[in-house]
Amino acid sequence: MSPAAELGPNAGLIDVPGSRRALLTPALVLDLDKFEANIEGLARICGAVGLRMRPHAKTHKCSEIAKRQVAAGAVGVCCATLHEAEAMIAAGIEGVLITSPVVGAARLGRLAKLAARAGRFKVVVDNPANLRDLAEAVRTSGAALEVLVDIDVGMQRTGVATEDAVLGLAGMIADAPGLTYRGVQAYSGMVQHINDLAGRRRVYGKQLARLAEIIAALGGAGLPPAIVTGGGTGSLVIDIEAGPFTEHQTGSYIFMDVEYNQVEMPISGAAPFQTSLLVQCSVVSNNADAFVTINGGYKTFATDGPKPVLAEAGLAGGAYDRFGDEHGKIELPPGAEKPQLGDAISLITPHCDPTVNLHDYLHCVRGDRLVDIWPIDARGVL
Repeated sequence: MSPAAELGPNAGLIDVPGSRRALLTPALVLDLDKFEANIEGLARICGAVGLRMRPHAKTHKCSEIAKRQVAAGAVGVCCATLHEAEAMIAAGIEGVLITSPVVGAARLGRLAKLAARAGRFKVVVDNPANLRDLAEAVRTSGAALEVLVDIDVGMQRTGVATEDAVLGLAGMIADAPGLTYRGVQAYSGMVQHINDLAGRRRVYGKQLARLAEIIAALGGAGLPPAIVTGGGTGSLVIDIEAGPFTEHQTGSYIFMDVEYNQVEMPISGAAPFQTSLLVQCSVVSNNADAFVTINGGYKTFATDGPKPVLAEAGLAGGAYDRFGDEHGKIELPPGAEKPQLGDAISLITPHCDPTVNLHDYLHCVRGDRLVDIWPIDARGVL
């Protein structure tokens, strides 16, 4: 546990009976029992098929969670940004993979310094010019770095799309002083939220077949990938059946959210993960007849997807609506008792990753008690 001064305004409530409902809000609340079940569940699922775990820290941005993922058997964590990687490595996490290209002299300079002190540090590239700049930055610093080719399997966000381009980049990495060719990355964000499993299989199956062809071509060219990394929470059910991956980048499994709770992903006949993350808000006005106003609005929840969903049994059938930067509207179900001023109301996050990035702390609870607070030490963008 960190010193209380570093844990925000709710630090004084740690280990106080009933403190969960007494939190100063808005507060991110992590149910540790469900969170730990999710950590153990992924380890069991991947272990059963010999698939290594490198979960994506872009979901939680919290080194305390990364440490627990590694303790559960992960070979490291993925990071979306250099900033996230710096925070994870500063906390002692080894095996960090940055999954998006790092571009520009200033960032490459920071990357080279990081490589000099990080264990088993990896990055991806998808452009020969970026690869040359990366090699020069590493050469100048005297560091060494493991590099993977980022393959575009259909989303066209990052990655190279053709077999020839993949082979060319892999060869360049293998020939570059200070760089070690380690394999390939292939992540399809576009399939993760295809809710219907059959529809997801149709789209993703074509992408995986293409990936298998590229892997075979790399082997034929004397560049077999030691690492094939990719996949996400929504594709896990497919990836464990016949996927070409040696390791998996599952991220949102630790928390789940409104979006992922709509995705059909039966493993052993059941949904494999529980909703462990909530945002707790408080009623700040109850003068209206059919709704109350809470202190959770645009600055509290991600707004790139669906709306938050109520997680209060006494308000079943009610709904959240956006009501401004600082406010949300809780539309009351028929016959519900109107919440009083200051009452706590918990909601499921619409999209966990960007919601977490709006907050400074995870408030860890067991039952009705706050038991710890974890700083979200990798939040931000620079």
